[in-house]
This record gives sequence, structure tokens and C-alpha cells, in this order.
Amino acid sequence: MTESIFKEKTTCYHCGDECLSTNYIVEDKHFCCLGCKSVYSILSANNLCSYYNFNDHPGLTRNRTAKRFDYLDEPGIVNELLDYQDEGLAIVTLYIPHIHCSSCIWLLEKLNKFNPAILYSRIDFLKKQLNIKYHPKQLTLKQLVELLFDIGYEPLISLQDVIKKQNRVNDKDNLVQRIAVAGFCFGNVMLLSFPEYLGLSALEQNFKHFFGWLNILFSLPVVFYSGHEYFVSAWQNLRNKVLNIDFPLALGIAVLFARTVIEILTHAGAGFADTLCGLVFFLLVGKFVQRKTYHHISFERDYRSFFPVAVQVVTNDTEYPVPLADLKVGQRIVLRHNEIIPADAILLKGEALIDFSFVTGESVPVSKTLGEIIYAGGRQTSEAIELEVVKPVSQSYLTQLWNNEAFARRQDNRMQTFNERISKYFTIVLLAVAFGSLIFWLPTSLSRGLAAFTAVLIVACPCALALSTPFTMSAALSIFDRNLFYLKNTAVVEQLARIDTVVFDKTGTITTATDSQITLTGTLSPLEAELVYSTCVNSNHPLSRMICQYLGRVKKHGIDHYKETPGEGINALIGKHHIRIGSGKFLFGEVEESVGQTRVHMLVNGRYCGYFAFRQQYRPGLQQTVEDLSLYQTFLISGDSDHEKNELLHVFKTADRMGFNQSPQNKLDFIQLLQRLKGKVMMMGDGLNDAGALKQSDLGIAVTDNINNFSPGCDAILDGRSFNKLPAFLRFSKSTVVIIHISFLISLTYNLIGLSYAVTGNLSPLIAAILMPLSTATIISFTTIATHFAAKRRGLL
Repeated sequence: MTESIFKEKTTCYHCGDECLSTNYIVEDKHFCCLGCKSVYSILSANNLCSYYNFNDHPGLTRNRTAKRFDYLDEPGIVNELLDYQDEGLAIVTLYIPHIHCSSCIWLLEKLNKFNPAILYSRIDFLKKQLNIKYHPKQLTLKQLVELLFDIGYEPLISLQDVIKKQNRVNDKDNLVQRIAVAGFCFGNVMLLSFPEYLGLSALEQNFKHFFGWLNILFSLPVVFYSGHEYFVSAWQNLRNKVLNIDFPLALGIAVLFARTVIEILTHAGAGFADTLCGLVFFLLVGKFVQRKTYHHISFERDYRSFFPVAVQVVTNDTEYPVPLADLKVGQRIVLRHNEIIPADAILLKGEALIDFSFVTGESVPVSKTLGEIIYAGGRQTSEAIELEVVKPVSQSYLTQLWNNEAFARRQDNRMQTFNERISKYFTIVLLAVAFGSLIFWLPTSLSRGLAAFTAVLIVACPCALALSTPFTMSAALSIFDRNLFYLKNTAVVEQLARIDTVVFDKTGTITTATDSQITLTGTLSPLEAELVYSTCVNSNHPLSRMICQYLGRVKKHGIDHYKETPGEGINALIGKHHIRIGSGKFLFGEVEESVGQTRVHMLVNGRYCGYFAFRQQYRPGLQQTVEDLSLYQTFLISGDSDHEKNELLHVFKTADRMGFNQSPQNKLDFIQLLQRLKGKVMMMGDGLNDAGALKQSDLGIAVTDNINNFSPGCDAILDGRSFNKLPAFLRFSKSTVVIIHISFLISLTYNLIGLSYAVTGNLSPLIAAILMPLSTATIISFTTIATHFAAKRRGLL
């Protein structure tokens, strides 16, 4: 028989989680733990309870560990973390993953109410960053971090922050400044060109020459400052014997400028300064839009973003912090609850219960015995332990995964985009038409031949082609972002459209990262429920914690004898009651058959009370999602055992499409095999064990239930809530590529119209000034409207 235990639920006033105890009550408000109660008390003491007016239960639950910020007393580490420091001012930017609502913003921007030494605090909500200015003589960085910890917003400080690689912004090209210069000059040149368009009387001819000189002056910064990048790129690609779209663009800019200068100096015409400035301005705007990706997610991560800044080293019974880079083989280190193991080390003291979910994808912690090697990357979930380092940080198992050759492979060598493929042929045809026009008119008139040659290069300059891709892709990125699918850049959309093979990891990818489903088969009297709860509450094992949560708030009895056999079960004595809880082998000496679930059996005073069954929760709509991918080859490759193989056969249909007990190298090798078979492979994983396969694949997607958690290097991050939208994402990416092809045809139509004027050598500045902005406006309007229509058709809007 299956029994469910129902109890009245009370939610925590701070975080909204269920309260399993009545020990934490303040002013008739219930709290789930001492941490939430403490945060409320701090807010109340500082008259900041308006925090709760912005959202119901704005606080987030977190693992509240002991304050271990001693490493922030090290001047070397502090200097690396600070953005600026002098005698009266220090500035620091901290990453706060728990920022999630307007209450968080309100509270964190009022930090000066807690400590007057804090001069200023501002939130960047998208990046989840807090910028703080404070007085360093009145407040240390350690004290500041401890204050944030006390109010429930512990900063995530990693070795990556010290190195400053993750947050480094490339501002060498000054794109915004170059757009501003081009836009200013474009507006002025258009103003000065209107008299030429409308006609000038004989009395105003002197102004014509004056305006022409001004147009040359305005063109100089546009060509040599705003547009210089196109010349540099074209030259570098020519040196490498590559023709990309920057070559015809640079050629068009150069010819426009040359003809403008020659015509104005020789009084032969008004030149093309307006077209020139408009071309560069719109190209730079397109580049800006193309770069507008979502920087609040880090895609280029390595072990440094996962490891702590410093560790506690023990020498002569004295603890002191040591920067991770200075950690040496043979040193004895102390790790406390929820801390990361930074290097391969031998367990010397304490009970180690290690969560390797970031490395292996398995969420169940593993017990380690004294003298056993514990590999870097695991997280200690039990008591404080002491270890001896046996390998440097750079040579640990975790970092070896990152050093695999797949991680060093350049991402831009994967699949060429449409622009990259078409640019070569476009340039060849453009030069052929231009030289053909020159040769055709050369016997008749040299001046007309040169005019035709330059006119072809001007009118066929691929401005609309260069803009169609960034504007279409940026519109697509906004659609994906709205649906919790975050792409690294616009090129990923085209890579997504060309995929024909999808490989899934299991744990954390097709299963949720939340706790497994738990059911009780059997009967428990109220007293037996209390005894089981009192036994399990002493264990740190995740299954024991889930049993306690399931049983809820019941009376806790004092325990007289307790012995836990790691990985097997618990023997306990409470008064005269003997309790045994664990696996079938532990209780009965029998090995259970694989039933697709984990079972914890119970014996109370010799009576079998039944068992708790734990089953991993698959993502909603998994089977339908895989069925909707019928046009793709789908595979499952997992580091887990095959105890759920029969259940997954309903999803993946054949056993030969599923692989279990696979190491990280096995996964990477499998991706390489599919690629040798000419497959365009998309790998979907979550743990660090998937990192090599994600990098090796043509497109790597990290699936996560919290985008702020550590995820391996990838091309995109998919929020687990949108997993069932994967087929729609793939179809929408194909529609996006079709839109780019259509926009190219529209651009080509404008070019053909312009060429009909250009080859005759009679292209006027007015026609060029009309065609260029008209084609640009058409392309931008079409791509934006068509992309949103395609998204709505796929159910993404």
C-alpha cells in the first residue's frame, strides 16, 4: 500500500520555502531557518522592512555556511579584486547571483543604511553585478562581503574574478565613438547636400564649391577613423588569401571617397559624400546590433570560475589563507561544508561526502574513506575535512578536462555563415562587372570607362547584404532570449539551422536538477514516523534529507546509538527502539534487481515498514520533444549506470542509440565519430564531464536550471524550463536563415537596378543617395517583420 503524509504547510516570510520547524518565529512571522530569521532581524533593526513590499517572499534560499572570508585579509588578493583604491575611496564590483527582483535592487542600493562607510551602491540587473564605493579606512572588503552575506546576498568570488578575464571588455575599437562620429558627419553632409539635390541658382554657385569642401572635411574622419577597420580587415584577409565581405565594403568606401575628392577638386560634380557617410554609419550601426548579445552570461568559462580564490592551509595547528596559485604539493588544507576541492588530494581527517555533480553530472554525493584520493572539482557536503595536496591545481583531473585539445579549438572554424560563403563569389562577380564596364567603354572614352568602373563599385557595394544578417540575427536573438535560450552570438543561429544530429546527456539535461520524486510504499505509525525522522535527521546523505523533508514537522527523539555505513544504511537505537534504514542488501543481505528507481527500506523493532522510492524526474514533455525531432538523428550518452535504460527505450526507441557508463573522453570520442560520418552534431549537456564533448561538437548547448550556476564552455545556454521548445528553436533557426536568403535577393534587386545606371557611366549622386538608404530601410524593415512573424508561427511569441 502507498501512504502519503499530509501536514499543514507554513511558508517562510523571507524566502517562501516550506517551514519544517516552528523554532524560528519573530513577530508572528515564520521562517524556515535561522538564516532567513537573521536576515529579517537585520532588516528590521535598520528600518528596511519595506524590502518585502516590492515582492512576496523576495529572499532566496541558499546554503548558509560559516563565514570563511579570511582570504580577503590578504592584501594581494584584495588589490586584484578592487577596481580602484586610494586613501579615501575604494571601488569594487561584485557578482551577486541571488539578485532576482525589484526588492533585491531596492535593498542593495540602500547599503549605506547598514554602514555609513558605504558611499554608493548601484545594481546592474542583467549582469547581476553590484558596484560599491566605500571608505577603505572605515570598512574593509572582508567586512563588506560579510555584511552582504548577513543580509542574504553572498557575492560569488572566484579565481576568475582575480584574473579579471571573465569581465574584461574589449573596448579597443571604440565602436560607439566611431558610430557617433559617422552619424554627426552624415547628418551635416546631408544638410549641405540638399541645395545640390534641389538645384542652385547662378548667384549661389559659389556656395556649391564651399559646401563641397566642407563635405570633404566631414568625410575625412568618417573614412580614416570610423571606417578604418574595414580597410584593416580587408588587407589582412587579402594577405591570408581570403575574400570576405569587408573587401567589397572597403573597396566601395575607398572609391566613394576618391570620386568625391576628385569631382569636387576638379569642379566636375558634387561627389558622393552623403552616400559615403551614410554607408559607414549604417554599417557600424549593424555591427553594433550584431554585438548586442547578452553579457550577463559567461560562455568562456574555465576551472578558475569554479575554484575559490584562496584555501585554508594548516601548519603547526594554525590555519591561514593561501592564494590558490600559491598552493603547493604536500600542503595540508582544510575544507568546510559546501567548499570546493581545488586540487587532487588525499583525505587525512574527517568524513568526506563529496558532490561531484559539476564534474560527473551525478547529483548524489559520494563517501570517501581515509587515505583515499579525492579529485579536484568536488564539493564537500558534510563536516570539515583535512586533506593533503598531491597534485598542483594546474595538473588536477578537473583541469586536465579543460586542457583537452577540443577546448583549444577555435570556435570560428566550425561552420561558415551565409555571409562568409557568399562574400567570395559576390566580390568576384562585382570585380568582373566593374572591369567589364571599364573595358567596354575604354575604346570610346577613358573618362566614361573610369566613371562606369567606379560607379559599379559604388552602387554594388554590399551595404544591404552586410546589414541583412546582423539585423535578422539580432531580432532572432531577442526571440530566443525571450524564450530563455541564450546564444553566444549571431553566428550560432546559422549553426543551429544546419544541425542534423542531436546528442543528449542524461543527468541534469533530460532530467531536472531538482530533488527526485519520493513515494512511501508501506505503513508508518505516528511513532514509527518520528523514529525514522529522528534517525535520518542525523545523516547528511541527500536521500536522508529528502526523507526528513517528506515526513515534515514531527517530534524528534534523542538518539542513544548511531552508526552510518556510507552508501549502505543506518543502524540506530532510540530508547528501547531499534531502527535500521538502508538498501535491500544492508537490511536483508540481498541485491535488488534494477527497477528504475532507488529504494530505502525500513525496519523498526524488527518490523518491515516498507520503503521510500526515489525516481529521477524527467523534464516535462521529454518524449514529445524527442518525437518532434524525428528529422534529426538523436542519441543519449551518459556517465550514469543503465538502471533506467528500459524506461528510456520509450523515448529513444532503440538501445543502440543510448550509451551508459561513458567517461568524458568517451563522450568526446563519440562526437568525433559522428562528425567523421559527416554529421553536423549538436551536443546538449550540463556537467563539466560534458565540457569536452560540448566544445568538440559543431554546436554545444549547456542545459541548466539556474543560468547563474557554473556551466561548461558552450555556444548557448538553455534554461531547463524551455527544454520542450527545442524543436521550435531548431525550426525557427531554419526560418531565420531563409529570411536572410530572401533579404539577399532584395539587396541583389536593388544592386541590379543601380548597376543599370552604373554601367552606362551616368550614375548621379542623387540616384546613389536615394538607392542606398532606401535599400537599407527596406532590408531592416523586412528582416524585423519577417523574423517576428516566423517566431509567432513557431509559437515563440
